Parts: sequence; structure tokens; C-alpha cells
Amino acid sequence: MFTKYTSEIFDVLRKGQFICSNSPDDEIQKLYKVLEDEETFEDLHEYFHQINYVLEQGNEYFYFSRTENNVDLDRKLEKAFNWIDILDFFKTFDSSFDVGFRFSPSDIINQLKNNADLKTKLEKLKKIGIDKKSYSERIKKLIEKLEKDNFITLENEISETYKVLTSLNYLKDIITAINIPEEIENEIPE
Repeated sequence: MFTKYTSEIFDVLRKGQFICSNSPDDEIQKLYKVLEDEETFEDLHEYFHQINYVLEQGNEYFYFSRTENNVDLDRKLEKAFNWIDILDFFKTFDSSFDVGFRFSPSDIINQLKNNADLKTKLEKLKKIGIDKKSYSERIKKLIEKLEKDNFITLENEISETYKVLTSLNYLKDIITAINIPEEIENEIPE
């Protein structure tokens, strides 16, 4: 029923991290392969459920979820809206920003010099704490947030190149799940 990696899987996931198929970390790749086995996944799903953790599988990633009360739900909705703004910023930076995409902070800073829309979206991110003075400080803070929440990883320290992980699919799934009924789609809010 249990794998010798159960405690390592728990240690990663209980911190709110993801186990991604495209992680450059060999240890995470090994854990992904363990969880990829359907029987092991089912056994661990049942085991973790008994201690109030729900092992979930997304599109090439695994994570824990928990049932939430309404106060926690409101906080999570606010966080989801913030992630929508962040993802919108990066899609404005490069429309191909997606799983496997590679970029450096200097790429974004260079784009900011000539892209008014990108500057506006960066200004909008001040409301979520991305409020440093210089562009490079703000971009650094944004990248730290993505890295801390395990959506990107530093792939090359020398060139300061980051890689987008499969856990980005989690954010995309949240955004896709938002349903706006057609009858209010074109209404202008009062």
C-alpha cells in the first residue's frame, strides 16, 4: 500500500508545493514517477484522505487540497484574482508564456521599455504588493512570488533563466473554471 517515498511526497505537498513532471529537480521527478503509477496514487489518495489531505492530480502535476470553510474560500478567491492579474501580465509580456516557457528578468525589463500595456499591467500589480520603485525590483518580486509558489524554477543561475513548470496548468484550470453567463457577459458594471 505505501511507498518508501510517502513521507517525501507528504513533505513536499503539505507546504503547498506541486510535484511537476517537468521539474528540473531529480528528486521531484522521481516523486512524480511514483505518483504517476495509478495504483500507488489510489493508495496514497486513500491514506492522505484519512489525515484530511486530498491528493489531487492535475495536468502533469500533483498537489494537496482540503475542504475549506467560507472565510478560507473568500481568501482563496482573492488570491485567485491576484493570480489572474499576474498571469495576464506575463501573457502580455509574451503570449507564448506557458508550460516549458523560458525567460529572464532582463527579457521582461527590456519589453517594459517599449510596451505601454505591459507598464500599465505592472502598475496594476501594486495592489497585491508588487510596489517597489524600479522596474527591476518589481520584476524580481514578481518572479520570487512565482518561484515561491512553485510555478517557475530557476533553470540557469548564470544566465538567470527561469522555466515555467507544469503546475502553471493549475492556474490555467482555475481561470478556465470561471464561468460568466452569456446574458451578463456584455453588461457594463455600475
